[in-house]
Amino acid sequence: MKFATLRTYALSLPEVTEQPHHHSGSFRVRGKIFVTIPPGQTHIHLFVSEEQREQALAMYPEFTEKLLWGGKVVGLRLALASAPAAVAKQLVRQAWGNKAPKALLASDAGGDW
Repeated sequence: MKFATLRTYALSLPEVTEQPHHHSGSFRVRGKIFVTIPPGQTHIHLFVSEEQREQALAMYPEFTEKLLWGGKVVGLRLALASAPAAVAKQLVRQAWGNKAPKALLASDAGGDW
């Protein structure tokens, strides 16, 4: 999946903004980061629930891995070049849903929360 396509999709989700995050970029919903974009844009870091992370790791080991921060698993690392667009978009939407306020989730008719 190309990063430009992923960016367009992420920014189409309700109330999403793109902002710098240290040396990376990020997508946020109401200020909460749900995706970070390391330099080079070859991978993204997704902040999904533990259940969603473990399911993605089991189903897609060829392009996902655990995201560690200080020795703790905090999310999912996804290799964009290997990930099918539909899977990448689904994981971005799950990360968005993990950080979006409940009222915003309830108003999002396309969500599967």
